[in-house]
Amino acid sequence: MALNPHILIWARDTAGLSVEEAAHALNFKDTKDRTAAERLQALEAGAEQPSRSVLLNMGRVYHRSLLVFYLTDPPRVGDRGQDFRRAAGAKPPDYDPTLDALIRDVRGRQGIVKDLFEQTEPRKVDYVASVSMETPPAKLAHRIAERLGFSLSEFRQQATVEAAFAYLREKIEASGTFVLLLGNLGSHHTNIPSGTFRGYAIADAVAPFIVVNDQDAHIAWAFTMLHELAHLWLGATGVSGSSIDTQVESYCNSVAGELLLPEAEMTELRFLHRTALPETIVAIAQFASRRKISRSMVAYKLLRVNVITLARWRELDNHYRDEWNAAQAQPSTKDKKEGGPSYYVVKRHRLGRALLELVKNSLTEGFLTPTKAGQVLGVKPRNVEPLVYAAGLRGGQ
Repeated sequence: MALNPHILIWARDTAGLSVEEAAHALNFKDTKDRTAAERLQALEAGAEQPSRSVLLNMGRVYHRSLLVFYLTDPPRVGDRGQDFRRAAGAKPPDYDPTLDALIRDVRGRQGIVKDLFEQTEPRKVDYVASVSMETPPAKLAHRIAERLGFSLSEFRQQATVEAAFAYLREKIEASGTFVLLLGNLGSHHTNIPSGTFRGYAIADAVAPFIVVNDQDAHIAWAFTMLHELAHLWLGATGVSGSSIDTQVESYCNSVAGELLLPEAEMTELRFLHRTALPETIVAIAQFASRRKISRSMVAYKLLRVNVITLARWRELDNHYRDEWNAAQAQPSTKDKKEGGPSYYVVKRHRLGRALLELVKNSLTEGFLTPTKAGQVLGVKPRNVEPLVYAAGLRGGQ
């Protein structure tokens, strides 16, 4: 079967690769007759047909399934929502093919889950697209807390930051939203830094999804999750970063901030308007630690209530970013011989209890095949059963 060569060009372009870069990634070699790039150009011109092994390699490099290359025409770009990482009129962030592939993957999983609900258990999550930005952030924060049954004191009483996040995630998943921790395409070689994206929301009333970039600091996960939840309440599908320059991002930050750190508590730090940077850094660290929230969140809140200036906030933001980058650059001190959580424990944690329970029940009732279940969970079909049954799902993630 002859392939449409335009598919090959489209796949490479959407992967963000030039002909030379793609030829190198595909491990094409120069010969006496032509260069590696010329070989790829011949394939893309339709002068030669790629072998199955070459197509499989292209699928790996371009982050596409093999079936895509047999389509008649390049597929249309689906509605993946807005890019909330930039203000109107601003230069868009650099295209990141790995992020594009991750969003495409999440949309595919969400589509299967939505179809599953529509076929077996019609439902609607009542709060999706239920408010606008006319609603004051503090009022929406109160409504969200009531809807979730969220207790700030209980959140802070958790033994660890991870336990506090798990408590909040359980509340959100119980309300009908799936929460995934995803920051790569299944391998650390495809890790997406938090500077590229922090979170992603699919504001679908049948199967709303939240994705939190697990490459970010654990202390930031709860805030990002609530930020994306605010997007769901607004009915705003899209990808978020660390921008404070867009109206919707500022609004969602305010909602999340009010849930985890009510404005009334900021009076304790009023004195920081006159302190030097080192003293400010220490005070924020102590304040944030007691509340199981990030220092960056406290600094942002201080900016919003006019305790610190924009210039001081940028100093703090740069300080925290430099610390994080330095920590990431350090080799791990963990003794690999001691081992760590098993593959399935890590996978269950990233997928969340709600999605695992849905897949487990759907398999049991025959509504999902192992192949479809694997697509939803992001694993091979043979790994589905041990993932949802090994060690007992209800025994923990």
